[in-house]
Amino acid sequence: MTPLRPDLSSLPAYVAGRTVPGAVKLASNEVALPPHPHVQQAVAEAVAVANRYPDITVTTLTQRLADHLGVAPERIATGCGSVALCGQLVAAVCSPGDEVVFAWRSFEAYPIVSVIGHATPVPVPNTAGHEHDLEAMLAAITDRTRIVFVCNPNNPTGTAIRRRELVDFMARVPEHVLVVLDEAYAEFVSDEEIPDGLTLLDAHPHVAVLRTFSKAHRLAGLRVGYAVTAPDLASALRSVSVPFSVSAPAQAAALAALDVLDDLLADARAAAAEARRMAAELRAAGFEVPETQANFCWLPLGERTQAFAEHALDHKVVVRAFHPTGVRVSAGAPDENEMLLEAARSFPRA
Repeated sequence: MTPLRPDLSSLPAYVAGRTVPGAVKLASNEVALPPHPHVQQAVAEAVAVANRYPDITVTTLTQRLADHLGVAPERIATGCGSVALCGQLVAAVCSPGDEVVFAWRSFEAYPIVSVIGHATPVPVPNTAGHEHDLEAMLAAITDRTRIVFVCNPNNPTGTAIRRRELVDFMARVPEHVLVVLDEAYAEFVSDEEIPDGLTLLDAHPHVAVLRTFSKAHRLAGLRVGYAVTAPDLASALRSVSVPFSVSAPAQAAALAALDVLDDLLADARAAAAEARRMAAELRAAGFEVPETQANFCWLPLGERTQAFAEHALDHKVVVRAFHPTGVRVSAGAPDENEMLLEAARSFPRA
């Protein structure tokens, strides 16, 4: 029998949103629209030469992102989705026994990448309003803490931290701790008080900003993400990455998505508006739903989480259950969202 790491038995599993034939999938925070036609054409052309290895340094996309974001290309590292970069950050920064602090509930990959990277995950409960408890997160930092993940907007609750709170928090985090601003849903934000993490980099060298092409750019199946941070950390992220982890079709798709970014962002705003509409309708139906700044909304149902998920499935809608905490509902097409709302209205009250 092959000897395995003993701590893997306690490793939490990453649970993807289910796809059920004949049912609407509102479980994975995907934008309902397919990739833009311009992107589809670029992918088709890239597949035609898929017998060749991709550009291992992702040079063209990195330079294009640098031009788009107004940063030096040396500050950018790409990866197989932003979730891969979460793991690369732990690998680059943490030694065995170091600690990684994050809100909970937040992105479910944080404890997984921490354990895989031989670090100790330190979850900090959210506030009663389902937001990051920044004071408690500060109190959880020790001499062994190396990373603090801040998901803004937060997945799965949709809540977000405003500029003043975030700037104050970052100013109080010790310099030996890297603050990772995970902004996978930044393009859906409607509140101008929620900061663009890139504007905070110069004042706070111990910060990394994560972005992805999976959500607003509609490339979840192609896996492209990137980090923007200090050049030395970006270089370290590249050194610990799996070679050729961003495929040629993925690179071509990301470049093409930047060509049609205005169209994609308009569609993302529409998806975010649908999420806000769903939240308002659910509140009117008697559910607690915190304000969302993403393309999904959160129902903190506690012990009734699984019952709601099963009830929704009976009505041909798949949602993402985080039992026993709550249910995350992604915004789909308007008719799909109506199916969810009808199911919610008929959910038996406790």
